[in-house]
Amino acid sequence: MSILTDVHAVPAAEPEQDLDRSAAPKTTFSVEEIHKLLPHRYPFSLVDRIIDFTPGARAVGIKNVTFNEPHFQGHFPGRPIMPGVLIVEAMAQVGGVVLTQLADIPVGLFMFAGIDKVRFRRPVVPGDQLVMTVELLTIKRRRFGKMQGRAEVDGQLAAEGELMFSLVD
Repeated sequence: MSILTDVHAVPAAEPEQDLDRSAAPKTTFSVEEIHKLLPHRYPFSLVDRIIDFTPGARAVGIKNVTFNEPHFQGHFPGRPIMPGVLIVEAMAQVGGVVLTQLADIPVGLFMFAGIDKVRFRRPVVPGDQLVMTVELLTIKRRRFGKMQGRAEVDGQLAAEGELMFSLVD
């Protein structure tokens, strides 16, 4: 079972006397901010940036695929292709950012509970930029949920599927 994410909320801004209530919610996250939210580290940190975030609903993240990544040594010599399981894991990590920002979720560790309807449509190779859109479909009893993930390269569908998760203590 793969770890989806550890639940941590981004700390709230310090209260100010003249609070600007028109300030827009955070819509992007740098790799440093992602590392504060997710437990994954090299070589399993698979999201470089969140470029669009809607609290409680969806996130769009990018992964810059480079030849230096260790899996390309053996997958496949002479024809490097990003393993499908890592594409799915990258989508799950984007979903993890959505999960960490949900209100009233108990502290714990989200893990994969299932993966359905996953299809791979095109190979992902070094030099590609993988753009992953993950939408929260349902959450039940604040412990179980389902997300729809979609990964694209240059506007072409590379992979898609449903990701189920469960919060474990």
